[in-house]
Amino acid sequence: MIFFTTLSGAGYGLWFWTMVAIPLLDDQARHSGLALLVPLALGFVLVAVGLSSSVLHLGKPLRAWRAFSQWRSSWLSREGVLAMTTFVPLAYFAAASFSRVPFSNGLGGVAALWLAVGSIATVLCTAMIYASLRPIPAWSHRLVPAVYLVFALHTGALIALTIGLRTFAIGNEGAALLILLTSMLAWRLKRRYWQDIDRGVLPVTRNSALGLPADREIKQFERPHTEANYLTKEMGFVLARKHSRRLRLIAVLLFALVPALCALPLWFVPMAHPTPLLALACASALLGTFVERWLFFAEAKHVVMTYY
Repeated sequence: MIFFTTLSGAGYGLWFWTMVAIPLLDDQARHSGLALLVPLALGFVLVAVGLSSSVLHLGKPLRAWRAFSQWRSSWLSREGVLAMTTFVPLAYFAAASFSRVPFSNGLGGVAALWLAVGSIATVLCTAMIYASLRPIPAWSHRLVPAVYLVFALHTGALIALTIGLRTFAIGNEGAALLILLTSMLAWRLKRRYWQDIDRGVLPVTRNSALGLPADREIKQFERPHTEANYLTKEMGFVLARKHSRRLRLIAVLLFALVPALCALPLWFVPMAHPTPLLALACASALLGTFVERWLFFAEAKHVVMTYY
């Protein structure tokens, strides 16, 4: 799930920024689909790898197709349906690229809007899979959808700039500004999220679970069982909580500070060659997002852990 949420999020973010950048293309590039072929193909690889890794998380991968039928009530099903619909405009742009058909016409605009909106909607559905789970307060936090969306846009922007800064013609200053904004926003959201979950308490206590008054003292004199089970393995994560502060610092340094420092030379030296700095910022942000996402899963406390 860490690979899925990180890689697919970056892929959808790359698709979104690629569609936004279409008006910035020069006339020659706008009339040739080849300008979009590399970012769209790379986004497809990231999304495909992410979706494939998510299937491995299922208990019965061969039954994954059944998830598409529950879109009325399941965010997982909605995510799957939206993920499949984004391949429709992607196929149009692929066909336009190979056939040299201009994509600046009306149909191309509809496809671009479809892919941009579909990418954002898919990321939000992924976030809502966790934000809708009330038994896990750290996941049902109000900032979770915003965090998922911002990190997808942050990593997607860095990939887009690394492979197509000059093609999209925004210049070094524009690239630096975009990196600084997304880095700062990602850091602020995660900082607020971590502060809230550190102050938060589980919605149930031993007293409420037993139906006893809150002032009644309850002591646990024996563990429920002697061996670990699925819940203690999936929702315990003692190691992550023991080193959470250090891991949080590492995550912030990687996904926010390093990209911001790489952006500063581009801002002050507009004629500098941007590719090495952008590549370093992109690799750092992706690695930092992996750490952040691992903490997202590892720090989550299920209310059932009150029993254990």
